[in-house]
Amino acid sequence: MADLEKIVEQLSGLSVLEAAELVKLLEEKWGVSAAAPVAVAAGPAAAAAAEPVEEKTEFDVVLKDPGPKKIEVIKVIRTLTNLGLVEAKTMAETAGAKVLSAVGKEAANDAKKKLEEAGGVVELA
Repeated sequence: MADLEKIVEQLSGLSVLEAAELVKLLEEKWGVSAAAPVAVAAGPAAAAAAEPVEEKTEFDVVLKDPGPKKIEVIKVIRTLTNLGLVEAKTMAETAGAKVLSAVGKEAANDAKKKLEEAGGVVELA
């Protein structure tokens, strides 16, 4: 059997982008989805509607427009993601590009602030 502690240690060292890519690869390989299952029965759905809505804990940072200072935005993208210059430039030029995926609220707001200070138009999804 695999050394589980070693696997946990390796997974702990992944960046957010690497972890998201790992999820995609595992979903494809195993033919599953990491999305939460949806209840089909009417009874439980009605009861669930009465429960308070949970606060969203994971956000995607989406760059809508790099704005007039594209070079500054590219620099911020490189800082946030550790991408190379070409990849960051491509991301900045792609409308609706996800700069960060499934990050915490604080990290998403920090990234949004940095990108907006650089001149970009950003949306949290």
